[in-house]
Amino acid sequence: MNTLPFAATTPISVSRVGLKARDADTLAAYYRTVVGLDELSRDGTVITLGAANRPLLDIEADAAAKPDDPRSAGLFHTAFLLPERADLGRWIKHAIDRRIPVDGASDHLVSEALYLTDPEGNGIEIYTDRPHEDWKWNGPHVEMATIGLNIPDIVASAGDTEWNGAPENSIIGHVHLRVGDPKEAEAWWGREFGFDTVAEYGAQAVFLSSGGYHHHIGANSWQSSNAGKRDAGRTGLNWVEMRSASAKASEIREDPWGTVIRTVPDVA
Repeated sequence: MNTLPFAATTPISVSRVGLKARDADTLAAYYRTVVGLDELSRDGTVITLGAANRPLLDIEADAAAKPDDPRSAGLFHTAFLLPERADLGRWIKHAIDRRIPVDGASDHLVSEALYLTDPEGNGIEIYTDRPHEDWKWNGPHVEMATIGLNIPDIVASAGDTEWNGAPENSIIGHVHLRVGDPKEAEAWWGREFGFDTVAEYGAQAVFLSSGGYHHHIGANSWQSSNAGKRDAGRTGLNWVEMRSASAKASEIREDPWGTVIRTVPDVA
């Protein structure tokens, strides 16, 4: 399979995520065994993981770091997008066989997703998209919901095939952030990246994207209302890297809460 998911074909998309960990080896082992990523390299204190030689996750060791504060700005979850629905079915069978704890499972109309938490408290989503041609739009807003996931039907789509790790063309489809004020996040991503607002959940969550995707960035204040600047001495989100078709060189920005957002040229 040589076709990237739609999420990666837009003018701007998520490239990879950096985490800071007190125990990088244990965390890397979790992403290998549970999420199915491959270890691609080690460079000093940083372990790089990915799928089919595509780097997706950098874990930086910092044994002195304080644990992440879920009430602060930071990471809500990193969302790993599998290319096919059958891949998600294989992952679910893998999770059942290994008794992997799952926090939730939802049908969002545009996608089907399961949620879990890594050993250092970082949220994870593992999902697959429905064909983007089938998404329903009401003007600039895409129709999304949170309803029960039909797990038996997804598992049936995998047939007798087994999970062999994250398949080729697995990517990070989106990153969901904890912020102090979703309206401020919406304005910042619109100004700095030209992102469109594609969905809102009241005043507490906003979903933003490039090129008609259902969202590359989510921003919510469910736990972090009025949060100030992040404490750089804590574990959790280190940075988010975006890939841009228009970028001529790498750039580094910080959002209003001090979250580092890197931009790299799309060289594909």
